[in-house]
Amino acid sequence: MPPQKPHNTNQPGHWRFFRLSRLAERNPMVISHLVLRWITVGVVCGLAGGLYWYILELMTQKLEAFHGPSLLLVMPLAGLVVGLVIYFLGNPGEIAVVVDNIHFRGGRLDMRKNPSMILASLVSISAGGSAGPEAPLVQITGSLGTWIADRLGLRGESLRSLSISGMAAGFTVLFGSPLGGAMFALEILHHEYVLEYYEAFMPAIVSSCAGYVVYALITHLGIGPTWHFPQYRLQNIDDFAFAILFGIIGAAAGWLFMGIFRACDRLFVRIPGPIYLRTTLAGLVLGGFATLLPLTRYFGDEQLNEVITTSLPAMLLLAVAGAKLVTASFTLTGGWRGGFIIPMFFTGACLGKALAILIPGLNPVLAMICTMAALNAAVTRTPVSTTLLLTKLTGFSPVTPLLFASLVGFFLAPKAPLIKSQLKSHPEELTEE
Repeated sequence: MPPQKPHNTNQPGHWRFFRLSRLAERNPMVISHLVLRWITVGVVCGLAGGLYWYILELMTQKLEAFHGPSLLLVMPLAGLVVGLVIYFLGNPGEIAVVVDNIHFRGGRLDMRKNPSMILASLVSISAGGSAGPEAPLVQITGSLGTWIADRLGLRGESLRSLSISGMAAGFTVLFGSPLGGAMFALEILHHEYVLEYYEAFMPAIVSSCAGYVVYALITHLGIGPTWHFPQYRLQNIDDFAFAILFGIIGAAAGWLFMGIFRACDRLFVRIPGPIYLRTTLAGLVLGGFATLLPLTRYFGDEQLNEVITTSLPAMLLLAVAGAKLVTASFTLTGGWRGGFIIPMFFTGACLGKALAILIPGLNPVLAMICTMAALNAAVTRTPVSTTLLLTKLTGFSPVTPLLFASLVGFFLAPKAPLIKSQLKSHPEELTEE
């Protein structure tokens, strides 16, 4: 009998991939047609991420020209625009919604939310909100992974894996670390110690590598460290003890951030009226902080290099760190769109440098990077990927002290995570149709 076509042959692209799979049966190598899916997701997401970053850079160049008291007008107006976008185009959600969809919607991320997310996040970030592009990029690229899976007629874990692969490519576009981006996409989905969706690990890595190459070709970014720290060499066993100390301090800062975040959330919930009222008020608060402490404006990517290279008093660094925790909380709870990973890195760097100034004998590089790692691991519950990302972003080669600090931040974090949907587990056994 002639070979039978697979079921669901009416699905777009299904028969084409079936023929490729038949060829793969005679392929003596590990590579298969599945790799084409993963590369396709990475290429598409790399192109989307490059375009998003290019537009964001153009808008930021225009709006960063405003400074001082003018921000008390510019940032509330930006907040009004953000609120109107959400009011008319719908609420695109945040990273918690993405995590929830991976758990409870079979990994399906909604492309229809992208127009609202793209417009709201571009205005939020370019105007100077204290949240970064990681959450918007992950929503956009993850939904592109879902869209490609739909075009191929995939269901179940195959669809979920492509959505996670898209998320991984989004993280990689931002951080320039394919392995760290892939691990972050898997780790951020969970609260404790087990990676449920381990079958998505290889698809996520391949998509991250493809997205990284495309994005780097487009933007020439992502090659080499992002933040230029002085060289550090591990020469003393005492540095491990200091790494644990910085981990404790980073975890304490994580507790503080989550407390401020929840207080701001309760405050904004009590404000009646449409969302654009809330986003406008948040813009006014952010404008006030940016006027008094210019380093708190924006999400901290370029500002972190300024903290590294500039001699700043310890009290100013502590004030900027505390203000950043407040402005990041107001940004996110006030309806502006963005993520909190890079703001946590920035805050950790300020705290670490202040400690090195106040306590003679501490290595400032070790203090800054370990506190960055611990704070982010405490807030996002991602100790392994945080370590991988920071080795790439900072050029910090001794991985072990960094891992110690990340693990301490993770284990000393509060039981109730900031991303509440991390607590939810896989509710159903999904099988491919």
